[in-house]
Amino acid sequence: MSPVAIVLLVAAVFLVSAAEWQRISRRVGLDTSVRRARKRRKSHLRVVKSETDDFAKAVERDLAALPTIEDRD
Repeated sequence: MSPVAIVLLVAAVFLVSAAEWQRISRRVGLDTSVRRARKRRKSHLRVVKSETDDFAKAVERDLAALPTIEDRD
């Protein structure tokens, strides 16, 4: 192989590994400290019932109460 081809091959491998670094580090396990820190931060979170659930129920109820046009035979 020529030196130019080797340099191009090395550059291509470098670019692909740089572009896919997050996926590679997850598979290898290099981001365990980040994962632990995120888990620690999320442990204090809790689910809060929002008003959107009530709103969705009200919309469904209103839609069910709308008059409909019956098909003619």
